[in-house]
Amino acid sequence: MRDSYRGVRVCAPLASHAGGFYSWLVDRRFYSPLTAVGHLRLMAHVSRWLVSRDLDCAAVTDDFALEFVAARRAAGYCNLRSPRALAPLVAYLREVGAAPEPVSVAAPADLLQSFRCYLTVERRLVVGSVDNYVQVARRFLDFCARQGVTDLPGVKADQISGFVLSERVRRPSGSARHAVTPLRALLRFGQLRGLTSADLALAVPRAASRRGAGLPRSLAVRDVTRLLASCDRRTSRGRRDYAMLLMLGRLGLRAGELAALRLDDVDWRAAEIDIPGKGGRRERMPLPDDVGQALVAYLRRGPTRDQRPPFVRASRRAPHRAVLGRGHGDGTDRGSPRWCCRDGAHQLRHTVAVELLRAGAPMSEISELLRHRRPATTAIYAKVDRRALGSLARPWPVGA
Repeated sequence: MRDSYRGVRVCAPLASHAGGFYSWLVDRRFYSPLTAVGHLRLMAHVSRWLVSRDLDCAAVTDDFALEFVAARRAAGYCNLRSPRALAPLVAYLREVGAAPEPVSVAAPADLLQSFRCYLTVERRLVVGSVDNYVQVARRFLDFCARQGVTDLPGVKADQISGFVLSERVRRPSGSARHAVTPLRALLRFGQLRGLTSADLALAVPRAASRRGAGLPRSLAVRDVTRLLASCDRRTSRGRRDYAMLLMLGRLGLRAGELAALRLDDVDWRAAEIDIPGKGGRRERMPLPDDVGQALVAYLRRGPTRDQRPPFVRASRRAPHRAVLGRGHGDGTDRGSPRWCCRDGAHQLRHTVAVELLRAGAPMSEISELLRHRRPATTAIYAKVDRRALGSLARPWPVGA
C-alpha cells in the first residue's frame, strides 16, 4: 500500500501516518511547510527501510534509530542523517501509540537526583548545563545496564569506552565533548561520594578539539553599519532588532546573556545594566546612551511594556514569548530574527574585541568588557593584531 501526501509517496507501514505527521510538524513544532516536507521524505525512507527488513512500527526504538541513520549515511544521503533528525518522527509515532515508549532500565532516581544536586550546589552550573549532564548520565547508566552492569560501582573501562563510541555514532564529530565532559563529571562525583574506588574519569577518552586553532570571525565596521541600517525602526520588530543588535555590538553580550536579561536588570537612574553571565555570575556594566535610547524606543511602543524579558517574538496575539529561550538562542522560533543565533551573536562579540584592539585598547580592558574569567580566553584576539605581530615576525631569508 502506498499513500501520496504533499507530493511524497510513503509506503506501508507508515503510510497512514503521513498526513498526521505533517500537520503535527507544522502546527505543534512550528516547522515551515518546506522543512516538514523534508521530514516527510525522511519518513518515506524509514518506511521503505522497515519494509525491506519485514518490520513494522513496533521496531521503531532508540536502537533502531542508530541502525537506520548508519544505513542512511552509507547510502550516500547528505541531509537528515543523524538520530537528532529522526527524533521528530520517533516522537510523533510514540505520541500516537504507533511506536513503543523508551525503556529506562538502570537510571536510579536517587543517584541522578544526588548528581543534579552536586552539579547545582557544588559545581554551580546553570540549569541548562545541569539538565544536559543529567541526561548524559541517564543514557550512560542505561547503556551500562544493557551491558549487564546495574550500578555505578560495577562500571569498568570497557563500559566507558563503549558508551563514548555509541555517542560518537549519534552525534556530529564536533560535539563529542558534550558527551565526555558530563560523563567525566559523573565518574568524579561517584569517586567523591565513595561509590567507586578508582578514578574512572581517567578512563574517559578525550574529545578532539581545535580550540584556539582558528581566527576570531569578526565583521567589518561597514557591515555592522549596514546590519543596523537594515532594521526598519518604524515597526515594532525593527525597533526590537535594532535594540538587540546594539546591545550585542556595543556591550559584547553572549546570546545566552541577552536571553536571560530582564527589565529589572536595567538601572535607568544609574545608567547601568546587571548582566547575568556564565556560572550564575552577575556583573554590572555602564549602559551606553545610544543603547539605552534604542531600548526605550522599543519598550515604549512595543508589546513588552509590562513584560519580563524585554525582547519577545513579533506576534499579533498573546502570549508574547521570549525571542530567545534561556541558554539556547537558536533563533528558529516563529517571530525570531534569524541573525540571533549563537554564531551571529558571537560574531558581533568578536567584532567588539577586534575593534577595541585596533584602537589600541590593552588586553586587560578587553577581558574586562567581555567578562572573561581567564586571560587565556582573551589571548585569542592577539592573533588578529597584525601590528603587534609584525614586530615579532622574523624577516624572510633572501639569497646573498
